[in-house]
Amino acid sequence: MDIGSANGINTNGINANGINYHSPTPSHDTPMSTNDTDMTVTTNSQGYMDIEAVQKVLNRSRASVYRYANTDPDVLDADWNPKRLNPEKRDHKDDPLKFHPGEVARFAREVLGIKNVRIEQREPEETVTQSLLRQILVELQHIRQVLEEQQSR
Repeated sequence: MDIGSANGINTNGINANGINYHSPTPSHDTPMSTNDTDMTVTTNSQGYMDIEAVQKVLNRSRASVYRYANTDPDVLDADWNPKRLNPEKRDHKDDPLKFHPGEVARFAREVLGIKNVRIEQREPEETVTQSLLRQILVELQHIRQVLEEQQSR
């Protein structure tokens, strides 16, 4: 599916879940490349990509990704720059950079000239802690149900 714009506005049919991003060939004013990228990356719980995921998709070094990023140590929420890789807003200067998959695809297509970029998000695998918390939740729900049944008698 096509990426309409970096700010998440659907102009070309991004699916409702925002799961599959596919960018078409670059516009005529960007350098052409025969590189194709088809990558499945793990995102955080909010659906954002960290530096390592962006590095993997763009096939660039960590230093390159930092050079591409539209960041300034004194400004947490820099104005959008179409020639840079724009991270999501940060609350503190020490917060890690996180990127929307649509923004990464836009940057790869429009700035780097990568012909086809496809980013598929998948949820991170469940950890032992998450599994334990899920079991605790089920048990608490069961206890609540039993208590409500006792009160209704």
